Amino acid sequence: MIHERQIRASYTDAAIRVYQAYSDAIADAAIKHGTFVSPPFSMNRMTWIKPSFLWMMYRCSWGYKDDGQRRILAIDITHEGFRWALAHSCPSERPAGLGDEGWRRLKDQSPVRVQWDPERDLHFTPLPHRAIQIGLSGEAVRRYVREWIVKMTDVTALAHDICADVKAGVLDRARSKLPVERAYEADLPA
Repeated sequence: MIHERQIRASYTDAAIRVYQAYSDAIADAAIKHGTFVSPPFSMNRMTWIKPSFLWMMYRCSWGYKDDGQRRILAIDITHEGFRWALAHSCPSERPAGLGDEGWRRLKDQSPVRVQWDPERDLHFTPLPHRAIQIGLSGEAVRRYVREWIVKMTDVTALAHDICADVKAGVLDRARSKLPVERAYEADLPA
């Protein structure tokens, strides 16, 4: 059973997979070095990782949205790093009842933001359960780039292939190519 908020991801005993979409320059440097390289990657911006393949496809339109999101990377990161990010997170929007000063303090002490958005199907129709997005900044970005990344894979060709199947109406074939994602056990942030 899928709960409204449940992390679903591809993972092994060694790592959990997240996705990001970038320009050719950032993707080429990252694949070459096995991690993000600054420049062209900015260590000073929040970078959003997504465990859901289909949510990433929705966000970048299968890699066709714009030049800044034309390359889709699958990034395997350590479980320890992923759990550290969750443990050091706060919601991306101010919680009800929290004043301006409390919200500022919470954000200042949390280098990670979390938001839950409707998961998507192959046609990008919203589903009733939510997919997590995790925004890394400051210390979290440094740890991500320097410590957590185990492996990077360019999955742009796979995304384009699945997109072609969806456009052709061959949904069973498209589904058969999707990464297997299953419930990931972790303490869930708000």
